[in-house]
Amino acid sequence: MNGFLLLIPFLLIRFGLLSAFNRGAVKRAAYFPPLTGNEIFAYGVYQISNAAIFVYLCCLDVMIERSWLFFAGLFVYVLGLVLCAVSMKNFASPSREGLNVTGIYRFSRNPMYLSYDMLFTGCALLTRSLLLYGLVVIFQISSHWIILSEERWCIGKFGDAYREYMKEVRRYI
Repeated sequence: MNGFLLLIPFLLIRFGLLSAFNRGAVKRAAYFPPLTGNEIFAYGVYQISNAAIFVYLCCLDVMIERSWLFFAGLFVYVLGLVLCAVSMKNFASPSREGLNVTGIYRFSRNPMYLSYDMLFTGCALLTRSLLLYGLVVIFQISSHWIILSEERWCIGKFGDAYREYMKEVRRYI
């Protein structure tokens, strides 16, 4: 089975499901706040590594077999898809002010990024590709810089409400 097929459920959830819940949420989820300093470089790395993951998955095959590596990869991949779906559902329904603090967002400030990391890690395990895993690590590191810029933007937009949220809820898990 070609690795690209692993991206289809992700894309359906990320864009189709989110759009079904709230069309405006797709635009909100794609918004990147103004970047400064190292964040500009990280954004470029983020976009390139994301594209590289997608393209490289097209060149890989999923190793379907009865092995612990296959089942571990399948578990992490499916968990990433479920977390992504839950994140999209909760993201689509922010407070009146536009802040997401309910549902899965009570436990993680960035469940979407966490779901992407899990999903892509599952893809690397399912394809048994160290190169893909390396791209996922680069994606994860650059994502962190994007998250920092988003947090700065949220503090500017939501002020003390977001600062309190930051004190109560972890960045990842």
